[in-house]
Amino acid sequence: MPARDRAPARSTAGRPNARRAATGAARPARRPAERAAGDPVVVGAVPAAARATGVLLALAGLIGAVAVFPTYLTVGGTTIDVVTGPLDALVALLAPLAALLVGVLLARGRVPRLGLAYAAVSGALAIGRLLIELHQGHGSTARPAVEVLAGERVLTSSVETGAGWLLGVVALGLTVLAGGVALVAWGRTVMEDAGALDPLRPVLAGVAVLLGVAAVLCLALPAADVPDRVVTDPVTGLETVVTVEGPQALLERPGLALLGGLLLAGALLLCSVTAPSLRPRLGAVGGLLALSVFVLATALAGMRDAARSPEVEWTVPGMALLVVGLGFAGLTVLAWRWRTGTTVTAGE
Repeated sequence: MPARDRAPARSTAGRPNARRAATGAARPARRPAERAAGDPVVVGAVPAAARATGVLLALAGLIGAVAVFPTYLTVGGTTIDVVTGPLDALVALLAPLAALLVGVLLARGRVPRLGLAYAAVSGALAIGRLLIELHQGHGSTARPAVEVLAGERVLTSSVETGAGWLLGVVALGLTVLAGGVALVAWGRTVMEDAGALDPLRPVLAGVAVLLGVAAVLCLALPAADVPDRVVTDPVTGLETVVTVEGPQALLERPGLALLGGLLLAGALLLCSVTAPSLRPRLGAVGGLLALSVFVLATALAGMRDAARSPEVEWTVPGMALLVVGLGFAGLTVLAWRWRTGTTVTAGE
């Protein structure tokens, strides 16, 4: 019995090729699972600064969502309300709800660099917007001009701020603060992938730069303007084009608004260059998503203004800005779907 027991043991030990064959036969069964995993993402411990960024961003989104409902401004005796119907609410809530969603995910520690990239780009864009809002609420009466606010054509001879304007300024300030904290937390946050997006990054960067330049050119002109009038002389029948003063363009406003417009244009170009280069792939997705939300929200606001007032028409730059926003959204989807991945937490 002992001899028979030892014999099979010797025969098994003497056939190492059989073991290698059995191991090799099992490997192909795992390879499809590895390919299905795509571009796995490794996430380390999420620092407190990253979670704080998420809290600030979510709070900014929540306050920004509430800000669209109260009275925005009272300009020249005309009350300006941002939301007057369901369509207005959808347009006005696009950016705040996106910030709220990304902020909640970041505060929970999910895909942290996506949220940090979104916060950093949104904060950079919010600096110029904050200066423009401060001018609109306090400095626009120094040099009265015609403006189109929420579809209303008004003269800024007198301006009284409402609760909506105040909450909007607070939301922009929190967005700027979240962007600053995101820059601090970026280097402390461990999140990496296998680099599946790297071959596509030069193409993304080139297209994003072109879209950024196009967005700045579109923003340099009003998205909704007052058309010129054609007046016919009843005696001679001669038609004369009478220019009607319309809203000021981004870089035509004085003081803080001019500085804000320059900062906004510069931040838009800079973020268009840097967003596709952020690592990992989901970091680039977060940066491009912030650009998409900003451009689309601005373009849709111009379309809303034109739809609300018969005196205002949607301009070609406004239409082009919508196309640019859809282009940024397409780049975001491309970066997101280029290689779907699984999230692996370090230590698990």
